[in-house]
Amino acid sequence: MTHCPLSAAKDVVILVGDVLEHLRTLPDASVDCVVTSPPYWGLRDYGVAGQLGMEATLDDHLELMVNKVFAEIWRVLKPSGTCWVNYGDCYASTANGRKAADITDDDRGFVDKPFSTIGGVLKAKDLCMMPNRFAIKMQEFGWWVRSEIIWAKPNPMPESVYDRPATSHEKIFLFTKSARYDYDARTVRRCAADSSLQRWSQDIENQKGSNRANGGAKINGMMKAVGGPKKDKQRGHSRRHAGFNDRWDKMTLAEQQSGGRNLRNYESPQTFEVWEMATRPFKDAHFATFPEALPRRCIAAGCPPGGVVLDPFGGAGTTALAAKNLGRQAILIELNPDYADIAAARLRAAHCHVDGVAQPESDSAGPLFAAQAKEAGT
Repeated sequence: MTHCPLSAAKDVVILVGDVLEHLRTLPDASVDCVVTSPPYWGLRDYGVAGQLGMEATLDDHLELMVNKVFAEIWRVLKPSGTCWVNYGDCYASTANGRKAADITDDDRGFVDKPFSTIGGVLKAKDLCMMPNRFAIKMQEFGWWVRSEIIWAKPNPMPESVYDRPATSHEKIFLFTKSARYDYDARTVRRCAADSSLQRWSQDIENQKGSNRANGGAKINGMMKAVGGPKKDKQRGHSRRHAGFNDRWDKMTLAEQQSGGRNLRNYESPQTFEVWEMATRPFKDAHFATFPEALPRRCIAAGCPPGGVVLDPFGGAGTTALAAKNLGRQAILIELNPDYADIAAARLRAAHCHVDGVAQPESDSAGPLFAAQAKEAGT
């Protein structure tokens, strides 16, 4: 029987245990937005029975993620909902003989392969292309792939490689269930560049224009600069109302920039623009959380005010923290009880009203993973 674990009095509910079991308890079409970062395939052994990412083959992993986990997410997400997924890549290699869980002298244990990822089309040193393979499988399932976003990391993990560029980015995909969905472009609009402001404020009517269009072969007159977001058109004509320039000149810089431009799938103050956000080390756990700015941007764009945000791989609770700070409620699902405790403490310290639902001790792993864990000897 499905039920919504959230009440009006709670900001966040943390469900501890198997992701599929908890997803199945949520009602159909009860979530407005999903923001999550699933365990990456073959990268880290978290030492918890039932964990994802430890499947023997690439195909096994994608089958489980897309046709099991995200099939349930499809069910609980509203038709107008958005689903933002941060998915990291890896290189195919053999296991190095040490489990990441056994490493005590290096917090970067996730770089050690817990098992061989070579097989099928993958050769040693191949980039597995997991984010793209995942997105294509999601597309085949029925999801719309609406955007591929680059999360650039100015402080990436150092790599001892000498035959390729070091990796300093991950991908975020925006998936939807339909061609029309909740997306608040205005809230995430960016300030226009000074060059755009100068272009928009030009006297278009009296501008000479340029003959460089179409390689100089433009035959219907000189090409003039286009107007900005405040195009004062009259009955569909491109000619702006007289007086536009006077009004523009009287505006403050903030008023001129208020129209701005759309959020791009890469953003930064730098010339080469991406979603540049540093990872945030978290002193209470041996992993780096993604920065709150990342889920905040996704939630602001893709979750209506007062809506419910779901993170089925809750980790340290960063998604819930961003949701609370934007006036949304959140549901977290986390397999590892220690991480769930960290998330709860972190959220309560931020004055969130948190409700934790503990997993029964007799059911440490869901039925889907029981056979898998037995085969793996865990």
